[in-house]
Amino acid sequence: MLLPVKLLLAQKVLQVDSSVFEHLFGQQEIKLLEDKKGTFTLDQVLSPGFQNKFANNPGYYPQNYNLKSWYWYKVKVRFDSTLIHKTNLIEFFDQTTDDIIAYIPDTNGKYVATKAGARYKFIDRLYRHKNFEFTIYDRRPGEYTYYFRVHSKEQVNVIIVYRTVDYFIHYALTEYITYGLFYGMILIFCFHNLLMFIAVKRLQYLYYVMYILSVGFYEMSVDGIAFQYIWPTWSNWNEYAYGVALFFLSAFALEFTKELLQVKMRAPLLYKLINVVLIIRTVYFVYCFFFNRGLFIYKFVDSITLAICFFTGITVWSRGFKPARFFVLGYTFLFLGLIIKLATVLGLNIGVVNRVLGHYSLSLSFILEMVFLSFSIGDQVRLLRKDKDAAQEETIRQMEINVELKDSINRELEHQVRIRTSEVIQKSEELMKQAHIIEEQNEELLAKNEKLEEQAEEIHRMNLLLQKDNIQLKTNIEKVTDDRALSKELSFEEFSAKYPDQETCYKFLSELKWSNGYTCARCANTNYCGGRMPYSRRCTKCTYEESALQKTIFHNNRIPINKAFYLVYLMYTSKGTISSHQLSEKLDIRQSTCWSYSIRVKKAMNERKKEGRKGSTQGWSRLVIEV
Repeated sequence: MLLPVKLLLAQKVLQVDSSVFEHLFGQQEIKLLEDKKGTFTLDQVLSPGFQNKFANNPGYYPQNYNLKSWYWYKVKVRFDSTLIHKTNLIEFFDQTTDDIIAYIPDTNGKYVATKAGARYKFIDRLYRHKNFEFTIYDRRPGEYTYYFRVHSKEQVNVIIVYRTVDYFIHYALTEYITYGLFYGMILIFCFHNLLMFIAVKRLQYLYYVMYILSVGFYEMSVDGIAFQYIWPTWSNWNEYAYGVALFFLSAFALEFTKELLQVKMRAPLLYKLINVVLIIRTVYFVYCFFFNRGLFIYKFVDSITLAICFFTGITVWSRGFKPARFFVLGYTFLFLGLIIKLATVLGLNIGVVNRVLGHYSLSLSFILEMVFLSFSIGDQVRLLRKDKDAAQEETIRQMEINVELKDSINRELEHQVRIRTSEVIQKSEELMKQAHIIEEQNEELLAKNEKLEEQAEEIHRMNLLLQKDNIQLKTNIEKVTDDRALSKELSFEEFSAKYPDQETCYKFLSELKWSNGYTCARCANTNYCGGRMPYSRRCTKCTYEESALQKTIFHNNRIPINKAFYLVYLMYTSKGTISSHQLSEKLDIRQSTCWSYSIRVKKAMNERKKEGRKGSTQGWSRLVIEV
């Protein structure tokens, strides 16, 4: 019972004759062995013990499920006698595979190791082709087993194809012509829209150009064209260039969507969502580029951004913006291409879609998307032109209405001007009469003005005389007040008019104290500057500061200075006979304070009795300065 099962699970051998030009090894034709540490040698793999460890391929295409492991793959081919003089080869499709070592038996039955992969320079390849090819050495009739040791940092599909060299050349030339048409269309679209941007200065054209260039950059990175022609010696850069291209593709797709569909005005919430997604995608790209480039393999991230563009197009279209219909149609083809490409990678059979169409479905969908996006831009331009033409027609119609209105207004104005002219003529005659009357009145006024000028001069002369008299009178009043203040008794209100505040009192003391000039009490210096207290003086040599109260009877004064002035004045005018009780009533100060001040003033009066007999004119102020 075990024999049929064993035969069922046995590896299928590819039968090759002259009619087989190409063959893609299927699921039952490939066996695999995982080398977790990467230490297996060919001799170990060829041993019977290791041969039993080869397992069936679980998927349609073999994959390196564990990125840290090496994988051994083996295929079996049986040639007939018709292929002895033909050159054949084995080809690997996935251009992102880092390292492939092929063990092909030669005519002596010994295995020859040949290396290829994305981590090696392009010029080291057997054929200058974007895929990896290995020559089959022994083509004599019989069955041969080929081994391949594969390792890659990213998950790849191990697609193994048998081809004759003749068919390979035909296939490669056809493929490169197709790529030439694809990239030529990209350049044509870019050049056209770049000229449109230069002409109309609309950002949507520039974003569209950058989006198309990003599509071309991505396609060249994943199909190996860029590695072949642009950076053949930069194998490290080639490993993650597609991730950079995908970032720019997503970013410019979002910007183009915002600008073309006028999302900010027509769908504000989606506009905010697009900005947030753009920021998140940028942060993710920066993290991948600088910290973990292995995350670039998760290409589904960019399908999210394209899905947001697709949803935005549907939303804006549903709100009546007609150019969005072509935008939605273009993204429909793009997502259809993505689905077909994913199904092809997974080995699913989709009806009429063959392997070639499935492999190039994404490139074809990009072409269809570019065409329909161009239609969308053109439709928007058509609508703008239609709106512009409508606006021009409305402007012309309004101008005609304005001309008619202007003519009717001109006619009405002409009529009004004639009426107004007759009125003006009549008014001018009346004004001329009035002008004659005014002229006569002006002559009379001129004569009166001359008299007024004479009177004004006389008044001015009298004002000057009065001013002089006022000045003399004011001087006399001040002199009388000073005389009264020095000799006769004044009320506190009258006395306060002369010494109203502290600053006036300090100024009076300063002028009285240093009337004969300043001399420093400490160093006898005669130069000074202003001190901290009002009207105090500081020596410029020893910095000794002397206040206006110092060396006067008001030193260490505890009552308002103007009341202290009035107290001395009352003592002077009463010749010391006024009592402390009377002083307390007049000054509203405690009797004990008035008594202590009166003692100080009487002392000063006794010291100056001799000077008083000589007829001094200083009055009460001569009591201020201490002897």
